[in-house]
Amino acid sequence: MRFGVFDHMDRSGGDLHRQFGDRLKLIELYERAGFHAYHIAEHHATPLGMAPSPSVFLAAVAQRTTTLRFGPLVYTVNLYHPLRLIDEICMLDQLSGGRLELGLGRGISPYEVGYYGVDPATGPERFAEASEVILKGLTQKRLDHHGKYFTFTDVPMEMQPVQRPYPPLWYGANSLDSADRLAKQGYNTVVGMKAEGVGAFTARYRAAWKALGRDETQMPFVGLSRHVLVGDTDKEAQSAAKRAFLLWYDALIHLWRAHGVGLPRQLIPEKFEDALAQGYIIAGSPSTVRERMKRDNDIAGINYCLCRLAFGDLSFEESKRSLELFAKEVMPAL
Repeated sequence: MRFGVFDHMDRSGGDLHRQFGDRLKLIELYERAGFHAYHIAEHHATPLGMAPSPSVFLAAVAQRTTTLRFGPLVYTVNLYHPLRLIDEICMLDQLSGGRLELGLGRGISPYEVGYYGVDPATGPERFAEASEVILKGLTQKRLDHHGKYFTFTDVPMEMQPVQRPYPPLWYGANSLDSADRLAKQGYNTVVGMKAEGVGAFTARYRAAWKALGRDETQMPFVGLSRHVLVGDTDKEAQSAAKRAFLLWYDALIHLWRAHGVGLPRQLIPEKFEDALAQGYIIAGSPSTVRERMKRDNDIAGINYCLCRLAFGDLSFEESKRSLELFAKEVMPAL
């Protein structure tokens, strides 16, 4: 089992300069605690994402850490020119000495890509082609591609990533049907479902991986993502988690509410108590968190435990204390 941190960098309500500084200090602590990687989301025109340019923030992470791996989860590929994104990927991998984890996706919000003039209806097709171009550009000395959305003829690829043929690939999955494709493509995957749903996904991914004749010990990461807050008592942790979750959830639905519609897939319950009961949030004393995570990890069959440890208006001190308890009293048991 490896452990990772996922971060929306949602607006904390305070000074943004201070939020960036506090988060970088926390990331240094993630490294010391033994986390495998730090993953940051990309969102635009919404308080859900105060790091809309992941590469800029991750360049700072590269300089503040030495062993922690990091990357976007995910780059919203349809908002980039492929040549520009290839350059950013190579720069981050070089700056960090080969520690980049490369998440690619098309973006979940039609409003965010719409603001950039991208037709959401073309999303899947455009993403597939852009991803093909990006992986070509990371592996070839000169780029040739003639497709529906992009055409390149003999473009020199002056930069290369440290990791060959390219950094490990990541994808955020919310449907069981994507397991076969992601196994075939060799993507590490984070699944946004309850433990039982993740368990079904993991079993299907593992079966598809084995059916391809691949070594099961070399299977990529399949992870379960959830909010985690550890405190000295259940009451203390759940009180802080509820306060912060409500602010985070308000940011999550911000654009959908502004356009007068509900989320297309209501994966995470709106009520804190429901989210807690269903395991989307795990908050409590070390023993409470430890036992719930052990149970859910076993059901999910995962090999990657992805935690949101900073969200909403949690202060630096609250997140630091939670991390200390998690690293000391929860991680070793898992």
